[in-house]
Amino acid sequence: MDEDPGPAPAARGKRPPQGDPVVDRALALLAAFDDGHRRLTLSDLARRAGTPLSTTRRLAERLVAWGALERAAEGGYVVGLRLWEVGSLAPRALGLREVAMPFMDDLYEATRQHVLLAVLDGDAALLVERRSSRAAVPVQYRVGDRLPLHMTGVGRLLLAHAPADLQERVLRGEVGGRSDDPPPQPTALRRELAEIRRSGVGVINRRRPAPVVSVAAPVWDAAGRVAAALSIVVPAGGASPRTIEPAVRAAARAVSRGLGAPAAGRPGPSAG
Repeated sequence: MDEDPGPAPAARGKRPPQGDPVVDRALALLAAFDDGHRRLTLSDLARRAGTPLSTTRRLAERLVAWGALERAAEGGYVVGLRLWEVGSLAPRALGLREVAMPFMDDLYEATRQHVLLAVLDGDAALLVERRSSRAAVPVQYRVGDRLPLHMTGVGRLLLAHAPADLQERVLRGEVGGRSDDPPPQPTALRRELAEIRRSGVGVINRRRPAPVVSVAAPVWDAAGRVAAALSIVVPAGGASPRTIEPAVRAAARAVSRGLGAPAAGRPGPSAG
């Protein structure tokens, strides 16, 4: 009689049959938070993450113990400071911010408006630093926000130098923005992206939440790629973009030199 071989060994690298790995479920809890959902009850957290209530409770307590989540005074959970500590060490933002901040401070002192620094992250522009005056024109941007590529100055600048497939998806309206953003106008947007690559600067006018003008310039890295977009946002009808543009260009070139760009301010190969 043949000997019973016993249970077959688990295939390496495959998910267990009972569902997603624990780390995926924990990450889903963290991803449930966004700008419109900064505090979540346990039931809200479970619903938005798509995990059972008992699993959500167990994982949330583990995340609280580690510091990734904190209990809010009014009940529920909020994102913990430990995540900010870890996120601040991201090399793509850390070195860039350290180099850029002195030049952003100079632009801020000169304008007393908004100075923004953003990088391309997936399908959005991730705001990694901001300098703003309390008296500056109202904007919806905060550090850590993901800004729509076709509706913001830094976003459009980054989009102009993004891979061609991302540009085409944005032009086709396949990349979502904020719920109240109008869809892209493909012909006009394609023309504007080409002009940004030609001129080396992007100018955009927005009417919400207040009429503003944004002037953005590219920051180049040591490999000759666009690493970030630097912009100034001022009230519409205030300073002319032509008067702001030289200062933004100069600051972006200075940051590029600090990142070791071989020829700061000289456009490299561009997509689209």
